[in-house]
Amino acid sequence: MPQTIHRGIKSLIDEANAEIETVSATEAIKAAQDPGVVIVDIRDPREIEREGKIPGAFSCTRGMLEFW
Repeated sequence: MPQTIHRGIKSLIDEANAEIETVSATEAIKAAQDPGVVIVDIRDPREIEREGKIPGAFSCTRGMLEFW
């Protein structure tokens, strides 16, 4: 049975963006100083190797985020 797509990519992105708070790098660095904040680095291991680690961040690839 074919599947009918009712929502386009723009509406899906708009819906997701309404649920999250986007912060600048400066704000993230400041927030990371708070012991109650956990930075989750969802980059691929090759990206981390190439660009470096985020000090104190928990590394979890995007594809595994929901599982972990």
